[in-house]
Amino acid sequence: MGDKGSGRAYIGSFTSAGGRGIIAADVDAATGALTETGASDIVADPSYLALAIASGGPVLYAVSETPEGAVAAFDVRGAAPEPIGAQVAVCGAGPTHLAFAAGHLLTANYGSGSVSVLPIRNGGEPAAASGVLQHEGAGPDPERQRGPHAHQVLPDPSGRWVLGVDLGTDSVRICSLDGETGELAQHGETALRPGTGPRHLAFHPAGGHAYVLGELEPTVTVCRWDAATGVLEPVGETSVVPDGTDGPAYPSELVVSHDGRHLWAANRGPDHIAVLALDETGERAELITTVPCGGHWPRDLALDPTGRRLYAANERSGDVTWFDIDPETGVPRRAGSLTAPAAACVIFA
Repeated sequence: MGDKGSGRAYIGSFTSAGGRGIIAADVDAATGALTETGASDIVADPSYLALAIASGGPVLYAVSETPEGAVAAFDVRGAAPEPIGAQVAVCGAGPTHLAFAAGHLLTANYGSGSVSVLPIRNGGEPAAASGVLQHEGAGPDPERQRGPHAHQVLPDPSGRWVLGVDLGTDSVRICSLDGETGELAQHGETALRPGTGPRHLAFHPAGGHAYVLGELEPTVTVCRWDAATGVLEPVGETSVVPDGTDGPAYPSELVVSHDGRHLWAANRGPDHIAVLALDETGERAELITTVPCGGHWPRDLALDPTGRRLYAANERSGDVTWFDIDPETGVPRRAGSLTAPAAACVIFA
């Protein structure tokens, strides 16, 4: 597992584009450097990962972003991920994201525009899907928004609600999850500006605001979040690219600093990371600068557990690049990289 001076990271990749599946790596506590320890390619296109603690120790979960759609669980106590049981169908196409809520594993299925719920057995193995919530609707983009495309699913900080971000319908669905039956029921739906194509959402650490990143238009929509009522209210938009940026930006991921002062967004078109400052309330975001992502086509961003370093999974250049963050300005400075063909995401233990 690595020595006392290291942590642990896991990198998902597209095996269909030459990726090696799931890569495990030690993280040097002093420098943030990644050192590969092993890999598993047993799952096709494990493009998104999540880690949970089960009765027997840490368990890693991966989507299989394929037309059939599946999830798999891995024991990560060794140098390389080892599968726990068989892959389980999610009853949806092209899952792109997964998260945990109320003892269940949830997947956002981009291809079918749905969210699936799978119970987790005591050993950490996912069971057959207990429910699928099918999204309905469309958006104005004739190529990308002919129907629903759920891109992310995550619980809110209070644990009372599950939010589904849908690129195809320009909306975020707020749902309740019954921990006993595994039933996901829609509570409300927040419409965002048509054509923005919301992809991912991140919460402010104080819990009262959320930020929704658009993929089709390079914007962050700032929203107020009321956990008591389950209401998400858009209050403003901020661009994540400078004026005059040429071509589509295709934003992919955003993360909020642990202290709630900064927001970072990855832009795949221009290959850069946008740095935004948040005001004391968390309700105003301002684009400060952009920095190169260290590679090509940054599909994912992640903070390390300390919040002092930012990691970019650069899909088309095949690497994970890490940055030291200036604690005052929030500006990342490139510090190193690890080769990871077709890298899609990076997470930390």
